[in-house]
Amino acid sequence: MPKRMTYAAAGVDIDRKSSSIAALVEHLKFRRKGFGKPIDLPGHFTGLIDFGDVALTLCTDGVGTKLLVAYEMKKWDTVGIDCIAMNVNDTICVGSEPIAFVDYIAIDKPDEKVTSEVGKGLEAGAEMSNMTIVGGEIAVLPELVNGFDLAGTCLGVVEKSRIITGQKIQPGNALIGLPSSGIHSNGLTLARKVFEKNGIALKEKIKGLRRSVGLELLVPTFIYVRQVMGMIDEFDVRGMANITGGGLRNLLRLKKGMGFSVEDPMKPQAIFNVMQDLGNVSDHEMYQIFNMGMGYCLVVPDREADLAVKAIKGSKVVGHATGREGITVPDLRLRYNRY
Repeated sequence: MPKRMTYAAAGVDIDRKSSSIAALVEHLKFRRKGFGKPIDLPGHFTGLIDFGDVALTLCTDGVGTKLLVAYEMKKWDTVGIDCIAMNVNDTICVGSEPIAFVDYIAIDKPDEKVTSEVGKGLEAGAEMSNMTIVGGEIAVLPELVNGFDLAGTCLGVVEKSRIITGQKIQPGNALIGLPSSGIHSNGLTLARKVFEKNGIALKEKIKGLRRSVGLELLVPTFIYVRQVMGMIDEFDVRGMANITGGGLRNLLRLKKGMGFSVEDPMKPQAIFNVMQDLGNVSDHEMYQIFNMGMGYCLVVPDREADLAVKAIKGSKVVGHATGREGITVPDLRLRYNRY
């Protein structure tokens, strides 16, 4: 049995990350007043700005060490989709529709082949999101960057009366899971280390996977914009969570004091099972690092659950809201008490 691997041992300590964020945020006290003032929704996935009858939303994110996989595979045409997805999937969590995007590439030296391929993915992701890329920046930073880094910022808009805050969630509400496309764009530091420690090259094809390890890891993050915006129009959606870094712990951000019991989790794709076996990674670690087959969640009244799952192919009721704070997966004996 191989030594048990963890995200922290691989180089990313999510608890230290949380404390680092808190150390930064404690200094961010200034608040604009009047037109353009912030609408405070602590802990949510995107920031909101008062803009008259509507709220604008802003969020930013990047692709992370998935870019190292892209470099190894010499394949950069999908990471732009990931960059768009990581932002728009956060944007829609409050009911906001993505409308504009700017990208940022930091690169060690100009490379037309790389940037052209990245552009193909950005364009594809923007079209999937019905959103315009209105600008961006390429910074050449040879002393700071080895390879390149890709990030972006998304602008969204939502009518104030339609902001989804999570406050309407009640015990007994249904938790609906939407399937992921695979690993998406988080946890790649641990994923890469698992294969590296086992002497498996990214270009190898191994038992349990339909394609090479690298191509499996590069499957782009699913973009949920069109599905979710349709659900908001049709159902009483009371809360939503993008299941990225933090895994199921992201559900704790929806409403203080509210918890969820995930009685029927979605089936993880093969890549998760392979990584867990090779790295001897615990269930607790897997479900707080990776999406484990469920990339996005919506909370609706139980009476609407059956119709809601019929509206999105592959979705299902995975659990229910409870009156006790914390996330549980009873069959796996898992519990998460804090984000």
